Amino acid sequence: MRMIGNLEGEARARTFGDYLYALGIDNQVEVEKDDSWAVWIHNEEHLDKAKSLLVQYMQNPEEPRFRATAAAAEDRREQKRKEQIAYEKRLKERRHLFRPLTTYGFGPLTFILICASVVVFIFSKGGDNKQAIMDLFITRFEIVGGYIHWQAGLPEIRHGEVWRLITPMLIHFGFLHIFFNMLWLRDLGSMIEGRQSSLTLAILIVVFAAGSNLGQYLASSPDFGGMSGVVYGLMGYIWIRGKRDPGSGLYLHNSTVVMMIIWFFLCLSGMIGNIANTAHAVGLIMGISWGYLSSLRHR
Repeated sequence: MRMIGNLEGEARARTFGDYLYALGIDNQVEVEKDDSWAVWIHNEEHLDKAKSLLVQYMQNPEEPRFRATAAAAEDRREQKRKEQIAYEKRLKERRHLFRPLTTYGFGPLTFILICASVVVFIFSKGGDNKQAIMDLFITRFEIVGGYIHWQAGLPEIRHGEVWRLITPMLIHFGFLHIFFNMLWLRDLGSMIEGRQSSLTLAILIVVFAAGSNLGQYLASSPDFGGMSGVVYGLMGYIWIRGKRDPGSGLYLHNSTVVMMIIWFFLCLSGMIGNIANTAHAVGLIMGISWGYLSSLRHR
């Protein structure tokens, strides 16, 4: 905000302020001393135009065009007030978003993914029987003498088994692994389906799963699985999209984001055990990027 000059008397200052406001130039007039009023311009892009108009006004403050804009300025203020009320209403709705989730239950795609993950978990005996689900890993491998052996270059995918890019997300090792991933998927996935669409969620999941799985494979080995990379992708997307585009209806409380970030770094530290940290990181980066880029069209 920059000051462009002073005017004598409140009436003159407010008349000029109304004139600028009616032209779309946001401003503020403030008394300083001895009935001298400062004129402040909010946006520096309007400085030159506002200064030119101030010179014209000071030369002939009684010119009709300056006094004929009070009604237009008030109309614009009323419109701004309505927009602010609508914005605050949307913000309030976002803060109570997790309660309405129970009214429409699971999103259909979210429900299908949870069921598929549970079926794979049971079929693989909690992830212990890897041979039974080898077609879901990003590439085939075998463990001999405690070492993992696989053919480099993802030959199965190159020969048409493209589902392997995303199906590792259905594999989980242990009850806590699948339990917490499904809890997060239920909330985040259902939110996106309820506020946007199942198609949007499907696209996000395919992209986040493929990206995080490839990242984890390149960083370690094909012996990994879980929905965590997708969950972090969805979290990053909702977090940034909601902050930059409140009208989207997406919202994550700051405490939720902080908790997820703390967990991310705990896993990264090695204190939690063997974790697919690269999948987490790639998913989070992709989600944040997608949330930011998609919000640009709605600002």
